[in-house]
Amino acid sequence: MGIEKTVVLSNGVKMPYLGFGAFKLNGEDAYSAVKVAIETGYRGIDTASYYENEEAVGRAIKDSGIPREELFITSKVWNDEQGYNATLAAFERSLERLGTDYLDLYLIHWPVPHLFLETWQALEKLYHEGKVCAIGVSNFETHHLEAISRISTVKPVLNQIELHPELIQGELRDYCRSKGIQVQAWSPLKRGQVLKNPVIQAVSERYGKTPAQIVLRWCLQHQILLNVKSSHSERIKENAAIFDFNLTDEEMVSIDSLHSDSRIAHHPDNLDFYEKTVPGFKKSEYTSS
Repeated sequence: MGIEKTVVLSNGVKMPYLGFGAFKLNGEDAYSAVKVAIETGYRGIDTASYYENEEAVGRAIKDSGIPREELFITSKVWNDEQGYNATLAAFERSLERLGTDYLDLYLIHWPVPHLFLETWQALEKLYHEGKVCAIGVSNFETHHLEAISRISTVKPVLNQIELHPELIQGELRDYCRSKGIQVQAWSPLKRGQVLKNPVIQAVSERYGKTPAQIVLRWCLQHQILLNVKSSHSERIKENAAIFDFNLTDEEMVSIDSLHSDSRIAHHPDNLDFYEKTVPGFKKSEYTSS
């Protein structure tokens, strides 16, 4: 099985293992890249209101000629759109920009401390109304997930997190697995920063695969779903060619050992981040727990 490989989420919905991420792809670049990805065989397309490219992504999906039901479209509600009513309105804006009447997956982009619980309740409403097939979160730590579990009637099916060989997220992955929450990696290549690592390059030479293909294969063998992004057609195709080889246990452990707890984004408990991205948020009024 190759690029068409899917996983069954906890609510029974099938989701592609390999998704195409549209982060930082704008205008015609987003349109062209998504079209190439779909032509290559990608069926998972991941965007967000924050990316400001939902309209271009939607046009590419429409022009691809692939029936809507064969695609798995994900979007996310941004920090300054959170809260119960604000989230419901943000969702409708995303639908309109994408040119679809439902989403396959809708995520809370970040756990804004005073808003994410009511945001989750809005996602539950959308789910119960059939406007979205599955709901989940992004950049959530264990304590955020536990807070949701105390007030929810629907559990998150997925947690999309920064995950790569220098941030393997072992404890969080174990927690999610114990609760039936699928983990999906964003920036699995750490924006290219891990590709020059001698360990990864040595494995790359052994298989005649690119360093990127080695890292993506490492994720797959850890049963981590993937969002991969590129604006280059050859790389889009290359990133999908990861289903025809297997890393050994020793190679998996050697890549695991690169973990250094190094991030490219904010830690989800960084209150400075929310102060910058949420109007009226004052970090002095909140403490991370």
